[in-house]
Amino acid sequence: MYLIERYIMVETRRLVMTILGFLIFIFASYSTQRYLTDAANGVLALETVFYIVFYKVLIALEMLLPVGLYVSVAIALGQLYTDSEITAISASGASPLRLYKAILFLAIPIGILVTLLSMYARPWAYGQIFQLKQQSQSELDISHLQAKKFNMNDSGRMVLADKIDPVDNLLLDALIYNTSGNKTYVFRASTVKVVDPSPASPSVTLHSGTAYELDHKGTSDNGQTYNNFMLHPKPVKQSTDVKSKSASVSELSRSSDPADVAELQWRQTRGVSAILMALLAVPFSRTQPRKGRFSTLLPLAILFVIIFYAGNISRALVANASLPALPGVWLVPLLMVLGLAMLIVRDFSLPKTLFR
Repeated sequence: MYLIERYIMVETRRLVMTILGFLIFIFASYSTQRYLTDAANGVLALETVFYIVFYKVLIALEMLLPVGLYVSVAIALGQLYTDSEITAISASGASPLRLYKAILFLAIPIGILVTLLSMYARPWAYGQIFQLKQQSQSELDISHLQAKKFNMNDSGRMVLADKIDPVDNLLLDALIYNTSGNKTYVFRASTVKVVDPSPASPSVTLHSGTAYELDHKGTSDNGQTYNNFMLHPKPVKQSTDVKSKSASVSELSRSSDPADVAELQWRQTRGVSAILMALLAVPFSRTQPRKGRFSTLLPLAILFVIIFYAGNISRALVANASLPALPGVWLVPLLMVLGLAMLIVRDFSLPKTLFR
C-alpha cells in the first residue's frame, strides 16, 4: 500500500474508533434509561433490561458503523484540506483517485461487517428481544412484579397486588385488568396462583373473588363471584414488523410477501450503502483554505439526511407494493453510484482546481 493511502487511512481509522465509541455510549445510555423505566413500572425484569440493551446496541451497529465512518471521513479529510496537506499531495502529482482509494480500503471491511450484522446478527437480536419481552410480559412472571404498584405490559394487561409471595408464586389481594376487542375484563381475587408460567399458554388460578365483564359498545355488562377460577391470559403476539425483522435470510428468500422482500433487500443493501456513503464524503469534505474543517458539515449533514430518508421511503414503498421489487430498495444505492461517478468525473475534469 502506498504512503499516501496509508496516511489517510490511519487518520480516518483513529476517528472512526473514537466517534463509534461515543455513539455506542450515547445510544446504550439512552436505551438503558428507557428500559429501566419499564423495569421500575414492573413491565420488565431488571435482569432483562441489560440483555435487551445489549441486543439493541447490536442492532444499532448496522447504522452506527456507517455513520461513524461517514463522519470520520468528512472530519479527517476536512482537516487535511485545512492544513493544506491535500494541496501538497496534489502538487506532488498524485491522482485525485488516490483519496477515493484510501477511503475504499478502509470502507470495504466495514461494509462487509455491516452486511454480516444486517443479514445475521440483527434478525437474531430482534428474535432474542421478542423472547425476553414475551417471557416478562406474557407469563405473569412474579419475579419482576412489584407489590402495591400497577404492573403493565404491552398488551394492555395490568396487575395490582397488595403482597407478592415469590416462593409459592402467589399474588395476595390482587386485581387483574385486561382488554380484548370491545370488552374489558376485571378480576378481583384474594389470592392468585401462577399455575403455568410457559410463554405459549400461561394460566393462573384465582381464589375467592369477583369477575366483571364490561362491554364498550353495548349494555351487556355482567359480574359474578367465584371461589376458584382458571384464567388463561393471552401471550404477547409478535407483530408483523418484528416477525419480518427477526426472520432468517432463507425465510425471507422463500417469501413473496412485499414486506419480506423489502426487509431482505434492506439487509442486502446496508453494506453497499455504507461504502458508498464513505466515498461520497470524499468530494463533499473538500474545503477552501482557511475556512476550517467543519465548514462542510452542513452539506454533509444534508446529504446524509437525504440518503437516510430515501432508503426508508424506498423500503416502505416496496413493503406496500407501491414500488416494484426491481430495483426496489436497490434504487437508492444505484442513485448513489451514479452521483459518485459524476463527482469523480468532475474531479478529473478540473485537475488544477481540485484541491484549492
